Amino acid sequence: MFLYEYELANAATILTKELFKLKPGETFVITADTESNLRVVNATAAAAHAIGAKPMVVLLASPLGVSEAADPMLPIEPLTAALTKADAWVEFNNGWLLYSTPYNKAMKANKTLRYLNMVGMNEEMVIRLIGRVNYPVLGEFLQKVYDITIKGKDFRFTTPAGTHLQFVNDQERRISLSKGYAEKPGSHFLAGQISFAPKFETINGTLVFDGAVDPPLRKLEEPIYMTVEKGEIVKVEGGSEAREYDRWMNSWNHPQMRRLAHTAWSFHPNAKLTGNIVEDERVWGATEWGIGAVGPIFSHEDIPIYAPSHSDGICMNTSAWIDGKQLLDEGKVVHKDLIELAKRLGKE
Repeated sequence: MFLYEYELANAATILTKELFKLKPGETFVITADTESNLRVVNATAAAAHAIGAKPMVVLLASPLGVSEAADPMLPIEPLTAALTKADAWVEFNNGWLLYSTPYNKAMKANKTLRYLNMVGMNEEMVIRLIGRVNYPVLGEFLQKVYDITIKGKDFRFTTPAGTHLQFVNDQERRISLSKGYAEKPGSHFLAGQISFAPKFETINGTLVFDGAVDPPLRKLEEPIYMTVEKGEIVKVEGGSEAREYDRWMNSWNHPQMRRLAHTAWSFHPNAKLTGNIVEDERVWGATEWGIGAVGPIFSHEDIPIYAPSHSDGICMNTSAWIDGKQLLDEGKVVHKDLIELAKRLGKE
């Protein structure tokens, strides 16, 4: 008997049957690499097979980078061909394919593809983040945050670590609402995040990552302090991790790698800071910032802003105001329309 044998099977069933709503005969591609948890991969394939779908596991050598930086180690054409013909795709890769060339080509060519990003998942994470979630209540909570966000114009964030950032929301861009479901065509993500892109040139202030940054660092030992002017990181201060992050951004020799790409609310009731960015960027009451490549959903007319890579950083215990009304107070929900739902999710 393996650890969490029954619980893992239950979570895999929820993933395939409820979140993807897989149907008999559908081709279901599961990508992973040699750093992935194969128990999660195999449990998911078994659950898909039980439904009558056709699981296809693609196991890759672990790339040395993510997004397009992974391209040199990927079998780009065969992988793209498989994804272009698939009905659904779940990504368990540790070195993720999101925004890589196969991802970009497949999403452009296959307009019916349902993609769900589950990078780096292990047994415990899948059980806690998928198998033990009250999806109806969480979905209602996230929808209300989405509705508040999409109507907002002037945003301000602070954190105990030193973030003092403000911007004007770009109401012409779409907002990515992650309720965890992947039953419709397009890109989908683990429940608990609402991502959106401000007017980049209006982002000004101090941004402090004190949770995690991936790549290249994952869970942080010390804060990274960044001065942001008109959406660009013009100064990085802190200790050795700050210096490493500054070098990493500069190493690409591309101006977009020092520019902010999006921000996100983080609201998964079971998420904790672990060093896995998919979970870290959903820690309740945190906020997440992307740097580098801007995906098509965050760009005007679905035209992405190119950068050779992408990094995500976490600001813990965020306080936030939208048009002068407070939504968060150091990570605690204080907006009157959200408090009761937060309590039902176990977040007083």
